[in-house]
Amino acid sequence: MSKQDGSGRQVTLEPTDDRTASILHLDMDAFFASVELLDRPELRGKPVVVGHRGARSVVTAATYEARRYGVNSAMPMAVALRRCPSAIVLEPHYERYQAASRSVMQILGDVTPLVEPLSIDEAFLDVSGAMALFGPPYVIATELRSRIRAETGLVASVGAAATKFVAKLASSRAKPDGLLIVPLAETLDFLRPQPITALWGVGTASAQRLERLGLRTIGDVADAPLDALARALGPASAGHLHELSHGRDPRPVTVHRAEKTIGHEVTFEHDIADRASIERELLRLADRVAERLRRGGWVARTVSVKLRFGAFETITRTQTLAEPTDVAQRIAAEARALYTASPVVGQGLRLVGVRAENLLPTGAVARGLWNDDESWRDAEETVDALTAKFGRGAVQRASLLRDETLRRGSVPTSGDGGVD
Repeated sequence: MSKQDGSGRQVTLEPTDDRTASILHLDMDAFFASVELLDRPELRGKPVVVGHRGARSVVTAATYEARRYGVNSAMPMAVALRRCPSAIVLEPHYERYQAASRSVMQILGDVTPLVEPLSIDEAFLDVSGAMALFGPPYVIATELRSRIRAETGLVASVGAAATKFVAKLASSRAKPDGLLIVPLAETLDFLRPQPITALWGVGTASAQRLERLGLRTIGDVADAPLDALARALGPASAGHLHELSHGRDPRPVTVHRAEKTIGHEVTFEHDIADRASIERELLRLADRVAERLRRGGWVARTVSVKLRFGAFETITRTQTLAEPTDVAQRIAAEARALYTASPVVGQGLRLVGVRAENLLPTGAVARGLWNDDESWRDAEETVDALTAKFGRGAVQRASLLRDETLRRGSVPTSGDGGVD
């Protein structure tokens, strides 16, 4: 049974006037899959998986009906189809997801200017200043969910609490299609029975260390001596988890949350060793990265490549640029150089990725009087305009009009590296 299938759902059934739960975490339910179903309403209620059918493809999203079979995002498609042979596979359309995300974020902005997007399908809101106009968090969250459903056809779950950590945990417990309010006075009662894996920062290795100490719930962590936690996890992690387990999280909702990284990666249908094909793929990925940089108003100080080969062995290589850039030609040149200097040249690769890091606002960087990238930037901005008017694929580089059968679609990544 999938951990994300909605079992164990916890929601607030009766309206409440509590005003201490002023931080909301809104998370769209099965977002990519739900957007696809807007055009395929006849598939509602059926196990639907978004992704490509290739042998090496991964699941981009899955409906809750598919999740009940143990299908989750990032799972190999072959595994997903073994678990759920009746699953209906739909190809992803990232432009649709971006458009839907913009609509949802605009609705959130109508309630409060204090909106912190975390990814394409989730955001924090601070509604403390909006309550005088719209009412308590329960009313605000209920109205937001109703507007999103009416205006986009999509479903959102919301958690409301006094801190970001508890609000995010509450929204995950309310899924799918739920609302959970955790008043400040009930925070510890809500936290204590939750598993230790619900704590931000606890992964598989940390969970194993905590379980060796006999700690299995957040309440166990809260009751454990701090020095014992420090011996198991180190002082910094111990202090962080100790605070969270007591419901303490001082982080405010930050309006201008800069993306830490912007990247795209692709998994090949078969291992590719041909250097020319790989370099063309790096150029294609650089085009997508640069487009997102320009659209977001960013330039990158650093370019990195990700190369996966053999039995899932992965290496990354990074280069800091002399001048920040949002030009695909420059990003591609650095990515190719990193690949050429890597020890895997000539080996078969199953995945390549290009990432822009150390982002700065475009306006914060002065361009040099003589900039070799300017002519390329002009050309690429022209392509941006044509793409916005006629759609992706209307204009392409001639060198990229091949190798289409080698890959199974690029996956955009951002923030801490998760799939949008």
